Amino acid sequence: MKELVEVIAKALVDNPDEVVVTEKKDGRNIMIELHVAPSDMGKVIGKQGRIAKAIRAVVKAASTRENIKVEVEIV
Repeated sequence: MKELVEVIAKALVDNPDEVVVTEKKDGRNIMIELHVAPSDMGKVIGKQGRIAKAIRAVVKAASTRENIKVEVEIV
């Protein structure tokens, strides 16, 4: 899941070198934190949060196949 979020985020931003994705596991739950440059924050969130919702939807669909719960937080 971490790699999926990283690939999507790097494709969206102007500074792909500054994309950092961390993953914290807690049993069947996984928390993924996405850190981007402040100038790229708007590109990752999108208008009215549409891009962020789309990223979360893709990750949720992928995690359903593995029977785990994944949360994506943009920091």
